Amino acid sequence: METNSRNTNLDNIESATIVGRKNALASVFGWMFIGMILTTIASLSFAFVPSLLSLMVTTENGFITGKSILGHVITFAPLLLLIGMGAGYRKLPFIGLAALFMAFSTLFGISISYIFIIYEVGSIVNVFLSTCALFGIMAGVGYFTKTDLTKMGNILMIGVIGIFVASLINYFVGSSQMGYIISVIAVIIFTGLTAYDMQKIKNMLQDNDGSESYKKLALWGALDLYLDFINLFLSLLRIFGSRK
Repeated sequence: METNSRNTNLDNIESATIVGRKNALASVFGWMFIGMILTTIASLSFAFVPSLLSLMVTTENGFITGKSILGHVITFAPLLLLIGMGAGYRKLPFIGLAALFMAFSTLFGISISYIFIIYEVGSIVNVFLSTCALFGIMAGVGYFTKTDLTKMGNILMIGVIGIFVASLINYFVGSSQMGYIISVIAVIIFTGLTAYDMQKIKNMLQDNDGSESYKKLALWGALDLYLDFINLFLSLLRIFGSRK
């Protein structure tokens, strides 16, 4: 009888852990979905509403010639907001961090609205669907694999820093060849990071206690996956997108 009681308790604990993990992942992907929706709406609005587009670009004889001062500011604004989120993670309440996440997603959408000017809409849709498939596969790999991806994640994070520095330089240099090379490397890195981040989130959110810190952790996990997806999408678009 005693043995059966212990087994039952263990089964209950295991079941509760599985349910808690599923609820955690639902929260993570729910916030990621909210971020993607805000990004999409903001991007489409500033790409196809002429009064909003005019704020982001300079024109000459009816043709777009480049980004306006506001356009350049908006390009870097999401990065500054992301740094602010990291700095205020411990001090900010969950609702404040959630508001910053939504503001970041919106600003990021505005900053990438130029893709609708450069690329064919059909091409954007095809690359987006391809990104969804690749992201889903790698997220599944990260969730189900028994291999510890920690070491790989550390190496990939160094690669992210390298990509950021190279992209920042190329923003001012404007080399298409350098941009292509950066995009190819970025696809490799963010494909791996998707699996790593998924495994990390799965391990961190095993115990769903519904606390403030737990909710913030789930939100930050959503931000990680959001960034993986967006960067993977933009990199694939630069490689395979059909330009107008």
